[in-house]
Amino acid sequence: MSIQLSEHFTYKKLFRFCLPTIAMMLCTSLYGIVDGYFVSNYVGKTAFASVNLVMPFLMILGCFGFMVGTGGSALVGKTLGEGKRETADRYFTMLVYLTVILGVVLSVIGVVFMRPIAYMLGADENMIEDCVIYGRIMNGWNTAFMLQYLFQSFFVTAEKPQLGFMATVAAGCTNIVLDALFIAVFQWGVAGAAWASVLGQCIGGILPLLYFLRPNSSLLRLRKTRVDKEVLLKSCLNGSSELMTNISTSLVGILYNFQLMKYAGENGVAAYGVVMYTQFVFAAVFLGYTIGTGPIVSFHYGAGHHDELKNMLKKSLLLMLGSGIIMLILALLLASPVSSIFVGYDAELLFITRHALSIYAFSFVVYGINVFASAFFTALSNGAVSAAIAFLRTLVFQTVAVLALPLLLGLDGIWWAVTVAEILALIVSSTFLITKRKQYRYL
Repeated sequence: MSIQLSEHFTYKKLFRFCLPTIAMMLCTSLYGIVDGYFVSNYVGKTAFASVNLVMPFLMILGCFGFMVGTGGSALVGKTLGEGKRETADRYFTMLVYLTVILGVVLSVIGVVFMRPIAYMLGADENMIEDCVIYGRIMNGWNTAFMLQYLFQSFFVTAEKPQLGFMATVAAGCTNIVLDALFIAVFQWGVAGAAWASVLGQCIGGILPLLYFLRPNSSLLRLRKTRVDKEVLLKSCLNGSSELMTNISTSLVGILYNFQLMKYAGENGVAAYGVVMYTQFVFAAVFLGYTIGTGPIVSFHYGAGHHDELKNMLKKSLLLMLGSGIIMLILALLLASPVSSIFVGYDAELLFITRHALSIYAFSFVVYGINVFASAFFTALSNGAVSAAIAFLRTLVFQTVAVLALPLLLGLDGIWWAVTVAEILALIVSSTFLITKRKQYRYL
């Protein structure tokens, strides 16, 4: 029996409702991880470092779909809560069109300027060709990547998270099988990794588009609409925090690579890649939960159900803290085996990676609380507060930390930077949650 947005959510219902979106985000995180495993073990650490060097730029372009999806789903969910289903369909359709247009424009930019961008990111002559090949193929299909991010949010709003999960599983399995075929069997190198990813993304982005174009049993369907600039602007502004989070994370990732090239060279960039793959998996749990709970919060906010907002906030904060502690323990236990899977062929690189992951693991304790706090305000249609949390957390605090701490701690300062930034962000998140409690009546 399906769970509706209007229901009262117990821990059991939250788990059942959010499990598909958590699993969906975990499958999405497999793209880079599987690419990284095959590239590192079958092509070499230089190619592995090249892929990790351009990945932050690729994520910046792709996350525009995440912005439209999270900001738009909050608006559509609120509209559904107000009982305006036809209007919600029109808003949804406009946001899909916007994503397609943005995707095409950004794809062209990425393909044309990939070489100078790769040099700007710090690529040397040994890495540049792999950077350009991988980057151009991935950018050429950026529209599908953006649509996949978009529909991950809207499947939840449409009360069909299971379908979103199935589409993402199909995309992830396609990526895994094609990585093995293109890289290990055909020996296409980084080009094989890129083609495996984009074909998976096409399944994850285009199949949902076909589903919503046809009559379906969900709350949403694509239909004729007219352009409403105010709605589009409001959705983008509301989702700007998620865009800011992803762009800032990618920019900080670029800064990390610069610092690591300075303090540890190519080995440092490769080690950071493994750390990021682990972070992708753990972060996917938190992101999947916020995608799942966002439409619930938006619906009850639109319906004026303040008790349900209190219920969602209390349960979510406890779940985020508990999950963060569990993830810290898991990361410490798995630091050695995970590092061995990716870089076990190089003793020096293995040592650096294992040590880095053991330090980075402490950031997971408060990571989820900050992610949820930002997403919570997005769901309440307060993009300004959400963006402030995201901007300070991912750009300001991490930038200062990754620049300052290495001066005191050397290479270890780079690995501790994210934990320090998350602790500072927790102070900001707590302040906003307390000061805004009377306005939204969630405490």
